[in-house]
Amino acid sequence: MASLDDLRRTADELPGSEERAMTGGAAWFVRGKLYAWEVHPWPSIPADVRAIVASELVVGVKIADRMDAVALAEMHPEVFLRTTTAWNEPKVAFRMAGIDLEHLAELVTEAWRTQAPKYLRREFDGE
Repeated sequence: MASLDDLRRTADELPGSEERAMTGGAAWFVRGKLYAWEVHPWPSIPADVRAIVASELVVGVKIADRMDAVALAEMHPEVFLRTTTAWNEPKVAFRMAGIDLEHLAELVTEAWRTQAPKYLRREFDGE
């Protein structure tokens, strides 16, 4: 089971990444752009999904393509939530209790890549 500390360790290795406390919990940014966050049970979230978010740790990440989020939710509906809000699309939300550390690191790193400027992606890739 992954934790926020596991997410923090991954985020700390990404150039330009910074953690901020937000109304809904912790959030991670790169050059002022949000790429990962604790999901909060806002009233705009569908009731069934809001019940999950209220009862366990759920994290959202930015993704490159909305269809990737749909595919993840269809392949692993026990981990990936079908939707949260329409704000800040495309994104995917997942239950931290159901994600392994390797997949968490991959999701967070790819989310960072969607928001990071080219020079930071090059730095991370060692170019």
